[in-house]
Amino acid sequence: MTDVLKAALQVVGGFFAVYMVGYASFLFLSVTVGSASLYGAKRRNALKSELRSEYYVPVTIVVPAHNEGVTIEATIRSLLALDYRTYEIVVVDDGSTDNTSQVLRDTFQMFRINRPIQRRLRCQRVEAVYETRAWKVPITLIQKRNGGKADALNMGINASRYPYFLCMDADSVLQRDSLEKIVRPVLEDDRVVAVGGAVRPCNGAEIEDGVVVRYRMPNKLLPCMQVLEYDRSFLAARILFDQFNGSIIISGAFGLFKKSVVVGAGGYDTTTMGEDMELVMKLHVFCREHSLPYSIRYATDAICWTQAPEKLSDLCKQRRRWHIGLFQSMTRHRKMLTDTKYGMVGLVSYIYFLIYELFSPYIEVVGVLTTALAVLMGILNVRFMLLYLGIYVAYSSILSLTAFFARVHTIDLKLAFADVCKAVGLCIVEVSCLRFVMAWVRVTALNGYKKRKRSWGQIERKQINFSQGQSGSGPGKP
Repeated sequence: MTDVLKAALQVVGGFFAVYMVGYASFLFLSVTVGSASLYGAKRRNALKSELRSEYYVPVTIVVPAHNEGVTIEATIRSLLALDYRTYEIVVVDDGSTDNTSQVLRDTFQMFRINRPIQRRLRCQRVEAVYETRAWKVPITLIQKRNGGKADALNMGINASRYPYFLCMDADSVLQRDSLEKIVRPVLEDDRVVAVGGAVRPCNGAEIEDGVVVRYRMPNKLLPCMQVLEYDRSFLAARILFDQFNGSIIISGAFGLFKKSVVVGAGGYDTTTMGEDMELVMKLHVFCREHSLPYSIRYATDAICWTQAPEKLSDLCKQRRRWHIGLFQSMTRHRKMLTDTKYGMVGLVSYIYFLIYELFSPYIEVVGVLTTALAVLMGILNVRFMLLYLGIYVAYSSILSLTAFFARVHTIDLKLAFADVCKAVGLCIVEVSCLRFVMAWVRVTALNGYKKRKRSWGQIERKQINFSQGQSGSGPGKP
């Protein structure tokens, strides 16, 4: 029995080693490609700023909100500071029990109107509609019965007036040029049906009129590690998959979509907790099944600043929700794996998310437990194991720092020496500790998930450090 167990442990250990080598190799390739893309985008933007054209497409910005009274004012003020010609703002209050709607009505002088909304996509009924045209662009507030984030997004699409819509979270702010930059792929190629932007934690950032005036690493350790994690993840697979139209996720915090295609595909699925990923996969399926030429892009230089959870309990809620959404999207569109018409989307993107995202926490937890058991049974060279672990942590840390500093440099942010030291030190902790804590959270994520499938997964919000200078848009200002 002992010999059989030893042999089994060796097989599992060998598989785990191959898995880690494969992940490290993919991470190296994607960070290399991502860094090169960032610097290339910076050079192109310098040229485009000199040859700026007057071309644009009208955009509706949809902001779904549920109990966002703390952050909603800063979010809308950031949208009013955008440097873009024609857009509108539609806020959908999905049955909030706090003062979200009251803050909007009082701050932006909104009045109730009688406006019919065509229900092209199914959603819960409207309770009240408010509007103001006293500001730079029209602002509409829709109060509706609670139906979840996807339901609120469908309502926002139904109420939108323009052919493209941008969805963003109510705890986020956009840089002044973000809308212009996320629209560029649409202007360059009329086949583009969706564009994802980059999302960065705003903890520690001071933003004035849509411009970061001061940037520092967050004071708390947990958000610091998330800064490094966000930059690595957005620099990794998303940029690499963008090279062959293989993106299957656009962050719900910041994404642009062609309305007619989204409506044709059926809109957001209200039965999933990962409505952002599910919609992108649905668009791949819809366009390929209807033989529509299409492209789904990623705009590396369009930046949205969002709040990273500062409490471990809130972070666990967020990652649990993300993993459930990943599971639902992957299982719902599993035909991508077996149907050849999906090409690289199925052969590369789907397989990567299947192995290194959906199955990864189970593989990593089993790998750690197997390693511990092997040490106890005396069949593992502890010195070699520690050396292997040290090389892996150092390798992953270097790639994380490469992604972090590439992002900081290409958007012209300046870091204090203390922040550089903090990033170097905490990247080791993030790779060696936080990653495995989150792996355990994701392993247990599917326990009883069906009971919470429409939950917003609320986490504690803090005031966003956003201010308006003398150039800030006010009532009546163009």
